Amino acid sequence: MTSAVSFQKISRHFGSVRAVDAVDLEIAPGEFFAMLGPSGSGKTTCLRLIAGFEQPTSGHLEIFGETAEGVPPYRRNVNTVFQDYALFPHLNIIDNVAYGLMVRGIDKASRLKAAGEALELVKLGGYGERRTGQLSGGQRQRVALARALVNKPKVLLLDEPLGALDLKLREQMQEELKSLQKSLGITFVFVTHDQGEALSMADRVAVFNDGKIVQAGSPEDIYRRPMTRFVADFVGSSNVLPPDFSGTHFGQAKWTSLRPESIRLSPDGALSATVISRSFMGAANRLLVERDGARLHLMLPASQTPPESGSEVRLAWNASDVHVMEGEA
Repeated sequence: MTSAVSFQKISRHFGSVRAVDAVDLEIAPGEFFAMLGPSGSGKTTCLRLIAGFEQPTSGHLEIFGETAEGVPPYRRNVNTVFQDYALFPHLNIIDNVAYGLMVRGIDKASRLKAAGEALELVKLGGYGERRTGQLSGGQRQRVALARALVNKPKVLLLDEPLGALDLKLREQMQEELKSLQKSLGITFVFVTHDQGEALSMADRVAVFNDGKIVQAGSPEDIYRRPMTRFVADFVGSSNVLPPDFSGTHFGQAKWTSLRPESIRLSPDGALSATVISRSFMGAANRLLVERDGARLHLMLPASQTPPESGSEVRLAWNASDVHVMEGEA
């Protein structure tokens, strides 16, 4: 099957800076694919390479089997939704959505009909005559999405589109984007630095660092089986434990990962530790404990009374929750 997007040893250099460094990547048609990583990791540059806003320094890029190097953005069957939405304040909502069709020479009646259908798709039917200043942040995000979808792209690129929204609205839009992607069957490529967004929405996630993909896989694989210390630290909050501690308490002198929610308090626990601090987090209490110079976090249900700072506790976990990592970095 032809990939929706294929990176073959793609690099993009800016002077001496290797923003993208020999990346190999295959994104399947109809897949919701997330590029996750900190600022400067190369994820946004990869998105811009797909869009055509950047050209590779070396390597080969294909979009649905067609060579993309040198092809300008307007000739690629992709559209981009940006974090700042880039809406035109002098146009009403329906003309904003129809703008791309107007540029392509589509007649007015046809483009307004298509724009109206796109607004219905993002639950903004009836908003066409309003101005962008009359909309909330979430509504403007929907308009930007409708403007991209009205062109019926094969690949929709989303560059941190939820970053400007408050937490509750962001969570709502995560659910709506996932549902919309499934109903349309379009390939979504989503760039974010928020691991919660990536894990909750994507079919697969690629974790970027220093211009490279350090791990790619399903959200569960990335979270439960990190290959390196960087992935364990960056994706969720993990206890990354050094070889000397792991050799003593887990039986393998290698870097290991143990998620806070996998640890429980038990009188028969295999490990004793001292409580350093506790934090109330609503649905749970977060404890920081120490043993042999190593500090571990664990999560207790809010219904369970947390021990006082300075007290001794015993910790237990399932052997299957201790993940031995392959990489040193």
